[in-house]
Amino acid sequence: MVFMFGLLFGLGGAAAAAEPRDPGQYFFDQTFGDFSEELQTARDDGKQGILLMFEMDECPFCHRMKSQVLNQPEVQDFFKDNFLIFAVDVEGDVEVTDFQGNTAVQKDFALKQFRVRATPVFAFFDLDGNLVARYTGATGDAEEFLLLGRYVVEGAYRDTTFSKYKRQQSDSAASAG
Repeated sequence: MVFMFGLLFGLGGAAAAAEPRDPGQYFFDQTFGDFSEELQTARDDGKQGILLMFEMDECPFCHRMKSQVLNQPEVQDFFKDNFLIFAVDVEGDVEVTDFQGNTAVQKDFALKQFRVRATPVFAFFDLDGNLVARYTGATGDAEEFLLLGRYVVEGAYRDTTFSKYKRQQSDSAASAG
């Protein structure tokens, strides 16, 4: 009976997956919209750079990312360790300051500076405010999003595309297994 209870409720077995957490609280950082100032904060905090998620309220792919990927503790912990992370509303009228100190409303910042026409877009910036990697759309799952983060953290974006990096990682895992 105790054995059956243990099987049903995972006692004594492998650790249960961590419970999802609200991405608003555990993934995104708060900002006053001055990204040039946030670069200095990222440097001071020892981060790799800044990640911007360009999104809009009605976007089903943005919603899927938040409800299935960005709410995963492993994803949150990895990205929070390496980046300051901010959401940018591609339809927003809130004024922001870009990495060079110029001001614009969010929708102009998204469209005119980064040509965001579909959401979500994940844009990774180095500590000098240079765009180093960009991913448009939802990833397949949390593992792929973590792989995207490692692609940037490891600096693989300097030598290869994310598609090739992903294939190399998959080939390495298959040959190791």
